[in-house]
Amino acid sequence: MAGHALVEALIAQGVDTVFGVPGESYLAVLDGFHEHREHGIRFIACRQEGGAAFMAEAQGKLSGRPGICFVTRGPGATNASIGLHTAFQDSTPMILFIGQVASEQRDREAFQELDYRQMFGPGTLGFAKWVGEVQDADRLPEYVARAFHTALQGRPGPVVLVLPEDMLTQMTAAPVLPRVQAAQSYPSPAALAELRDRLLAAQRPLVIAGGGGWTAESCAALQAFAEGWQLPVGCAFRFQDLFDNAHPLYAGDVGIAINPKLAQRIREADLVIALGPRLGEMTTGGYTLLQAPRPAQTLVHIHAGAEELGRVYAADQMINASMSCAAQALASLRAPESVAWGAWARQANADYQGNLLPQAVSPLDMAEVVKTLGRRLPEGTVFTNGAGNYSGWLHRFHRYTGLQRYGRSQLAPTSGAMGYGLPAAVAAALLQQSPRPQADAGHRLPPEGEPRAWDGPAPEDRWVVNIAGDGDFLMNGQELATATGYGARRLICVVVDNGTYGTIRMHQEREYPGRVSGSDLYNPDFAALALAYGWRSARVERTEDFEPALQAAMAAPEQPTLIHLRLSSDVSTSRSSLSAIRIAAEQRLAASKS
Repeated sequence: MAGHALVEALIAQGVDTVFGVPGESYLAVLDGFHEHREHGIRFIACRQEGGAAFMAEAQGKLSGRPGICFVTRGPGATNASIGLHTAFQDSTPMILFIGQVASEQRDREAFQELDYRQMFGPGTLGFAKWVGEVQDADRLPEYVARAFHTALQGRPGPVVLVLPEDMLTQMTAAPVLPRVQAAQSYPSPAALAELRDRLLAAQRPLVIAGGGGWTAESCAALQAFAEGWQLPVGCAFRFQDLFDNAHPLYAGDVGIAINPKLAQRIREADLVIALGPRLGEMTTGGYTLLQAPRPAQTLVHIHAGAEELGRVYAADQMINASMSCAAQALASLRAPESVAWGAWARQANADYQGNLLPQAVSPLDMAEVVKTLGRRLPEGTVFTNGAGNYSGWLHRFHRYTGLQRYGRSQLAPTSGAMGYGLPAAVAAALLQQSPRPQADAGHRLPPEGEPRAWDGPAPEDRWVVNIAGDGDFLMNGQELATATGYGARRLICVVVDNGTYGTIRMHQEREYPGRVSGSDLYNPDFAALALAYGWRSARVERTEDFEPALQAAMAAPEQPTLIHLRLSSDVSTSRSSLSAIRIAAEQRLAASKS
């Protein structure tokens, strides 16, 4: 049966975990998961399709292979769209499988019917690289293989496969196709020689690393390239784990609330090598750090997607290459015995180090909270966040380890999607451990010692920490139940509660000081809510109480913990307060009227 054949095709691609919300439109696939439950694959039933899609997106980031999500037609697909958009903007490989109405019901506006090519197709410029609909069960393996190739090759991204309900119940003997390996592109010798000449002529070079398609080997090669040429390296918005933040050549993160000294350094650079990022709005400071379309700096743009090169910037040199190949090629470039920019590189790191020094805030200091997490948790801990001003403390004060050491350790949406962090953390926690049976109807996990769904070797567990704002958390707080039901371990959620949509309130005070509208929040007792979901919890209102709460959470790794931080609404960003922003705006408006 085609539904079973689809599960067999996923197993052949190395998939062991899929996320989704069940629907009657793909019952045959759900039966296939049951049929093959002893063959190393599990279906994680989530509580809302947006959460499921975020979990699959996080899976794609962590594994480098397409994250897999299943949803039903209509409402299920629309709910999942936020995860697709995030995967597209983040260049994350992902496949969204959508159950569809039966073929004989098409084009009648049948129950929950939608045209997914219109809804998610490339014409939307931001949802999916390709949308396919499988009409013939015998072609199902072909479509699955194409979906994996498309998601992985060039600029990685999401793909949608639509599954008519009647097709999934057809019988098929079509053979499963072998595991897909992405085609790679390598820089030409002439392009490498030209880049080397540009480096030799530079006085103030800078590398900005980012984008999708990175591996442990390519990140190690990036570090070798930087060390050989003594190049300062900045990481694009929310790609901070591509280069070890403790390395003496690390210059900082190039994104929202950028270190002003790093922003000035980018403007003053005479050569910028953009290795992997799209150079979007957040990384370029609204296309001002690198002036679009023709920057003042000499720009070398290296990207896996040919369609991205020249899309915004008329770079001086454009190289179409996969990150795994590009970084290794750069590492092979013969460096001179000495370079002219040694002091420039050292000062770039000194500026980054200076940005780690916060201004003290009481009674609860978020900078100290983030530093305590980094000090107490082991290296390689996975940190997740969604969208909101609270994330600025994590981006500024946490020092991410390089991907080549432990794998991805930063899961955060460059799309700015609220509600991402908790589902991403749940996915990361579940993917750290062997698949285990679902909790029964009484929400009890099978006793220890009973057979698990898969008896293969488990990866070494890492801690996973989600930092979420109060508004951000309640976008997908229901996924606490998914963590509990599937036995997530070594999982901590820190909810930063300041009673407001902080980013919006900041912009309101900046543009319309004192005129608050729609940004106040009326929150539950987050600690009590966590207990209701079967988590441990603690409430913290003073800096000195955070470390004991964290130690208690780490002492109970078998049960997730939520730590509720009560913060003043005036604490707005890692650099300023709401009252200071309001006063500055009032003075600006007064000056404009005089």
